[in-house]
Amino acid sequence: MIKIDQVMPDSPADIAGVESGDQLLAVGTRTVTDIVDYFLALEGQSTLSLLLQRNNAPPFEVQFELEEEEDPGLVPEHPDPTRCGNNCIFCFVHQLPKGLRRTLYVKDEDYRFSWLYGSYVTLGNINEVDLQRIIADQLSPLYVSVHATNEDVRCRLLGKEVPPILPQLERLTAAGIELHTQIVLCPEFNEGDVLQQTIDDLAAFWPNIISLAVVPLGLTRHRAHLPDLQPVSQGLARETLDIIGRTQQRQLQKTGSHFVFAADELYLRAGVDFPLIEDYEELWQYENGVGMIPLFRREAEEVLLDAGALEVGTVSLVTGASFASELKGFATRLGTRVGVNIQVVEVENRFFGSSVTVTGLLTGADILAAFENIDPGDAVLLPDVLFNDGDNLLLDDLRLEDLERQLKIPVLRISSDPWGVLDGLERLDANDIEILQG
Repeated sequence: MIKIDQVMPDSPADIAGVESGDQLLAVGTRTVTDIVDYFLALEGQSTLSLLLQRNNAPPFEVQFELEEEEDPGLVPEHPDPTRCGNNCIFCFVHQLPKGLRRTLYVKDEDYRFSWLYGSYVTLGNINEVDLQRIIADQLSPLYVSVHATNEDVRCRLLGKEVPPILPQLERLTAAGIELHTQIVLCPEFNEGDVLQQTIDDLAAFWPNIISLAVVPLGLTRHRAHLPDLQPVSQGLARETLDIIGRTQQRQLQKTGSHFVFAADELYLRAGVDFPLIEDYEELWQYENGVGMIPLFRREAEEVLLDAGALEVGTVSLVTGASFASELKGFATRLGTRVGVNIQVVEVENRFFGSSVTVTGLLTGADILAAFENIDPGDAVLLPDVLFNDGDNLLLDDLRLEDLERQLKIPVLRISSDPWGVLDGLERLDANDIEILQG
């Protein structure tokens, strides 16, 4: 059974009489033991029958109809994640300084979260019961961090002895489980021939392994007592893109799919322009930083065609170093189009170190520091990748409202895409305080 944490007001479940705190025992004929059972039981259902228990009273049943793709309005209790037992030499959590909120230090390695949210797992701690459940319930797709198919290299990267990965992948794919995979590129460990072999080994599982992303490791300035690792250099980035490009051509001829994709950061480090957005196919690995800039460019052209004149003064648009050049080009064109002075403020990451250049890892303190010698103008736009999911909390526990109070101007949270920038400007143009704070 699982507890119902929340029932959304006026939802089908609310109207049927379900209350927060109720224990959910079954959905239809399926016994519910965790959140995975709950979501599996919902699939394809138009009539929902729930077996519930309230305050240790006898179980009772409620039944209600759902429109097509309608949410029943239940928020079930979320499980604690299975903790990661690896000691990866490149682990970002190990590179966090003290004093952040506790949830940032949680290392999860949970196949349920992989299925639910697209979280990557190494399969290093998976047991037979887990494998049987994945196969029986067809929990697909899953997201697997491979890093290397050479087992000696892989164990060195993960910092422990783990089961061989290729037999695990073979068993899962043979049972119909689809996978997305990734390699975190670590200089002197899984580059060159090791990288090529890993890509080739994984490509042999296509189409059950749908995609593979190659992303560079991230290093912060907080690496005391950790293995000595080097960042991905321009030369290595170019060599890696050559390997990926040659493999893509072979795979296209053989299967019609590129299969392997490089993270945007590799193109930026290599100083090489991006492929066409069409070459990213379904953008399988978008959340892994693959294809973000090409998609941004396409959407930027759409926004420029749609945008009209606005009555807004000077607006600051915050970004990290790696995206600053791209954003400045778009901001200049959009500003000319709508008649707004849009200044892109490139924020140096003092908290993690200047080698960390992505926008999503900026802190509130670093954003405020960037404005110490810059006039922010009439408003500041902050992309949503800066915030914790569902609220306005930044990495260092400052809130959007804290920045607004210190800067003494409106600070808006916007979607991290060209449409989000235009929407933020239009909200400022509307000058509706409730909208600005929404």
